[in-house]
Amino acid sequence: MSKAEAEDSPTPEQRLRLLRRRRDEKMARSAHAYVRGSTTQFYDWLRDSKRCSLPDGPAVWICGDCHVGNLGPLAAADGSIAIQIRDLDQTVIGNPAHDLVRLGLSLATAARGSDLPGVTTAHMLEQMIRGYEEAMSDEDSDAPPEPDAVQLVRKQALGRKWRHLAKERLADLKPRLPLGAKFWALSDEEREGLRALFDAPAARKLVTSVSGREDDAAIEMLDAAYWVKGYSSLGLLRMAVLLGIGDLDPKTGGLCLIDIKEAGEPAAPAAPNRRMPKDNAQRVVQGARKLSPNLGDRMAPATLLGKPVVLRELMPQDLKIQIDQFSRAEAVRSARYLASVVGAAHARQMSRADRTAWTLELSRHHAANLEAPSWLWSSVVDLSARHEAGYLEHCRRYAAAA
Repeated sequence: MSKAEAEDSPTPEQRLRLLRRRRDEKMARSAHAYVRGSTTQFYDWLRDSKRCSLPDGPAVWICGDCHVGNLGPLAAADGSIAIQIRDLDQTVIGNPAHDLVRLGLSLATAARGSDLPGVTTAHMLEQMIRGYEEAMSDEDSDAPPEPDAVQLVRKQALGRKWRHLAKERLADLKPRLPLGAKFWALSDEEREGLRALFDAPAARKLVTSVSGREDDAAIEMLDAAYWVKGYSSLGLLRMAVLLGIGDLDPKTGGLCLIDIKEAGEPAAPAAPNRRMPKDNAQRVVQGARKLSPNLGDRMAPATLLGKPVVLRELMPQDLKIQIDQFSRAEAVRSARYLASVVGAAHARQMSRADRTAWTLELSRHHAANLEAPSWLWSSVVDLSARHEAGYLEHCRRYAAAA
């Protein structure tokens, strides 16, 4: 890090103000972006006793923030790839209906952003339930066809190597994090905390667990920076750490990029009388291992500077599904497919009896002339109106502040 770069980076005391401004800017870009960053508003609505009552599904680990941007291809430690849930900050043992409503809201907002008619949203919710129920079934039914957006991102993931991740994140393929808009300099205390962290057995085990690495390989911290990333997590501790493992040749797995993220209190309500780890980092990792095995097996809980944090090695194949514009057919296909991904994550935690009972509950109370349950339809309609009003008010405040 050069002297000029250090001087241009904000001090830890300045970060919170800058991060809040960055978050407000990102949420003002579109109603869909606002939905991504307003998890707490969703659960404020849920706690409002005047809102419609949701069914109580079997208590399982849920995502808690199940929107389109939190689904995508994830690489396992052995290199295999699957479409799974990418972000588990809000995970709790809770009601699976919460994930369905949150996903329905995200899809409906994306459809509105693509200027699709309300009829398309109605069909999307129908196909959402269909895909989810198919994942709950014991029958060996074929998976729903992948929509174009998923096929594209899967193809990109399959062709990605370390050099692609380095080109995106590092400075000219060199083992250095480029300070600037995305990466800020750390304090001496933060760097010392990181060095102590990677001397611990848990961090070493995480780094060497990837296929092809030696258990006793030397590990060296090459660079580290504060990472300006995410929506609702902006303001929490977030760091990127570049490690050298034995031979530094990237082709032999000699470099790895670790994402360190503070685990805050979840906004999602937990099911009563269910035991979860009190440590939030352990909660996130345990939920990830249940919902997204590819990701959970590459995560570890830890403590950094007195805060619970989650360590995750970034893989070149880890991508998010980007949906900028839907066609009508693509919107409906996407709803069915993405709901099946969420359904599979829920179903693997349920007994056959629980899956059968939950599927039966989902098939009840259909809205008039629709296969989607009335509670799902009315929830998405109510939430869409509430978030549209919230988005416009957010934009007004952001414009006034700017």
